[in-house]
Amino acid sequence: MKKIILLIVLVIISISCGNKTNQTKSQTTKTTETTKAVINPNRIEVLYFHGKQRCITCKNIEKYSKEVVENDFSKELKNGDIVFKVIDFSTPEGEAIADKYEISFSSLLVNKYTNGKESINDMTEHGFATAKEKEAEFKTGLKEKINELLKK
Repeated sequence: MKKIILLIVLVIISISCGNKTNQTKSQTTKTTETTKAVINPNRIEVLYFHGKQRCITCKNIEKYSKEVVENDFSKELKNGDIVFKVIDFSTPEGEAIADKYEISFSSLLVNKYTNGKESINDMTEHGFATAKEKEAEFKTGLKEKINELLKK
């Protein structure tokens, strides 16, 4: 029963946070990267997707994800083993990336690239379940996923 209620809440939040069909497209991109110029072909990418309208949970997912990557994985970030991107899917550039992953609302992906092959790890449910009131739990879950992928 709890899972059904959580799923319903996530669907409602998703609709209110980033329904891109009701948004106008901007000519400028707000896609940002916090990386070194050299990107390792065998890397982890932390991708946060958002639209123009963002709730507090959406903003926290971005903020806490960035803090985890920059504070706990600064060495890996500098040497290109980890890439952090914030992607606004209401822009043409962001929309193209979101289409690749079939993203239509705020989402958090932690993807691993190994020899050109990408494995996708969707952390969106974890983000929406914890980012508003459980900052430490959100950060711990994200750190654990990144560490797990670094060891593979």
